[in-house]
Amino acid sequence: MLAKQQHPDLNPGSSAAVARTQELNAAYKTLSDAELRAAYDRELDVPKIPAARPCVAKIQRNLAQDVHLRLEDFLRGTKREVRISDPANPNGTEIYELVIPPGTAPGTRFRLPRGEPFAGGFVQLRVKAQPDFRFKVRGSDLGCDLKIKPELAARGGAEMIRGLAGAKLRVPIPRGVSRGEIVRIAGEGLPRPRGGRGDLLVRITYRVEVRISCPGK
Repeated sequence: MLAKQQHPDLNPGSSAAVARTQELNAAYKTLSDAELRAAYDRELDVPKIPAARPCVAKIQRNLAQDVHLRLEDFLRGTKREVRISDPANPNGTEIYELVIPPGTAPGTRFRLPRGEPFAGGFVQLRVKAQPDFRFKVRGSDLGCDLKIKPELAARGGAEMIRGLAGAKLRVPIPRGVSRGEIVRIAGEGLPRPRGGRGDLLVRITYRVEVRISCPGK
């Protein structure tokens, strides 16, 4: 005949049974004592304060902004006061002095350190060319139009224009030049990132003369 096995938790001598008996005794003692029961009730009435959530918003220490310069400023250099409006800055608008050395190429980036409360961060400023009524910017090259007379286009010759630096430049006109043809003047554009200057691309324009002859005259 097989002996009936008893579950360990139901065995009066097991550690689980002893712990359970101690818990019941403690609960009975609390309920039978008026002061302990009142303290237990007060503890149940205290609202649970949820644990504070970790701050997930990170302070943006690094910022980037474009600064637009006149074309002449890339050649000669200049200083600019740059204002940064960061909504996260309790101190208001940040003001920086940007020094652009002569010969700076368009697209160059400057990194300026930020102060408190963003210590360790920086402002990255990229210089770009602002629109100009004389020249169109094409990387480090400049483009412009030169309107000539049809007679000059037919026979060829030369014309003078004022360059970016202010000096007069000679533009050779090939004989029989077509409208829209580009004449390249080397080294008269904007500074290049690796040194030197781009070119000035002069587009030739003129109005073709149309002669109308009447029959019989």
